[in-house]
Amino acid sequence: MTFKVAVIGCTHAGTAAVKSIAAQYPDAEITVYERNDNISFLSCGIALHVGGVIGDAKGLFYSSPEELARLGVVTKMRHEVLEVDVEAKTLRTRNLESGEEFGGTYDKLIVTTGSWPVIPRMEGIGLENIQLCKNYGHAREIIARAADAKRITVIGAGYIGIELVEAFRDLGKDVTLIDNMDRVMAKYLDPEFTALADKELRERGVRLALGRTVEGFRGTDGKVREVVTTDGTFETDMVVLCIGFRPGTDLLKGQIDMLPGGAILVDDYMRTSHPDVLAAGDSCAVRYNPTGEAAYIPLATNAVRMGTLAGMNLLKPAVRYQGTQGTSAIKLFDWNIASTGLTEAAAAAAGINAEAVLIHENNRPEFMPTYDDVMLKLVFEAEGGRLIGAQVMSKADMTQAVNTLSVCIQNRMTVQELAFVDFFFQPHYNKPWNLLNTAGLAAMKRLHETENAVPETEHTKTEVAARAEAGTPEKYGVA
Repeated sequence: MTFKVAVIGCTHAGTAAVKSIAAQYPDAEITVYERNDNISFLSCGIALHVGGVIGDAKGLFYSSPEELARLGVVTKMRHEVLEVDVEAKTLRTRNLESGEEFGGTYDKLIVTTGSWPVIPRMEGIGLENIQLCKNYGHAREIIARAADAKRITVIGAGYIGIELVEAFRDLGKDVTLIDNMDRVMAKYLDPEFTALADKELRERGVRLALGRTVEGFRGTDGKVREVVTTDGTFETDMVVLCIGFRPGTDLLKGQIDMLPGGAILVDDYMRTSHPDVLAAGDSCAVRYNPTGEAAYIPLATNAVRMGTLAGMNLLKPAVRYQGTQGTSAIKLFDWNIASTGLTEAAAAAAGINAEAVLIHENNRPEFMPTYDDVMLKLVFEAEGGRLIGAQVMSKADMTQAVNTLSVCIQNRMTVQELAFVDFFFQPHYNKPWNLLNTAGLAAMKRLHETENAVPETEHTKTEVAARAEAGTPEKYGVA
């Protein structure tokens, strides 16, 4: 069966979609339009490359136009799609090398246009040495310009910003981290975790300028020299903007359904509101399982899954998307950190009646020669105990626990079920009561306490205090 497939964009989702389509429909005429000169760049490795951990950036590419060509795919590099008409099934493109424009048609369109860094409109934004951090070109620019920069300012304390801060400190740079939130990584972690991350960054010599907003930049000779914020001015030789991403979907606005911010709405089979247009990756909203709502969560993991499914469901619904928990992880100096689903703060902001437990436990028995403290937090619904979020932090690598909890959230498991899941015991790795079992038991106790709570009065306050003074604080919930 011969039919024409046009794919716009070829990073994670686009590459996955193309490979999926080529494998299932060898007779399909697949044409990829990519405005960059490369495909499949793992931008999550930029900080590793900047810091010298990865010397050769070629390792950050997992496919190439040549590989796609061997699959029978026509890959038009340095070609930008200027216009799409989804009703007429036509598109117009420009060769960025020659300037030539030409038209084309398709039977099925895959929109994998990805995202682009948010660039604020403010004074001095066009000064030299203010850098973005998204693609291979940005990585090369950052490395080249950082070589002569003694003072570097990173704006945005999310994962990308934090990873760059660590890379620059490892290179001996004087680093300032600015964010309008009063905590680093506030989107991913609750205060118990971010307090440790803040402390680690400060002890490593990072200047934290939190709880303030950047208002503009000043420079001399066309180069940035100062960052102006609502609370102070910071001297700098270079700035890296890491303040978030927006979906690159202007081509389709008014033609298919989107969230207000521009993220394309897709069903469980990656189909948009137009029957012949599918979409995947950072250009899309995803079903966020903790809330059941569509949300914009641009992650490479989401992109490769969605791209593969777009290919599988190209002609008819075949394999259903299972949604996402927004599961992610980061290594901060000696700390291993991971999270999935809602934080306690995010649950409150979403109006969810949630409870949480925080436990400290050693990762393996104390009779072993070495062991490390693990901090694990579960967030769960106050009624019924359904898991909706988790965070873990340790000097030991316990991040895979969050992958397990991601599966639990996806399958709508409760803390009661988690408490008695069958996990193995081996002293090299864990305790007879696995860390996740222990957390589940603690959450069950919290639910029991909540369900049996007595409305607090002056009388009960006095009674609890008296019992606590008598030496039974734990029993009566007084620390």
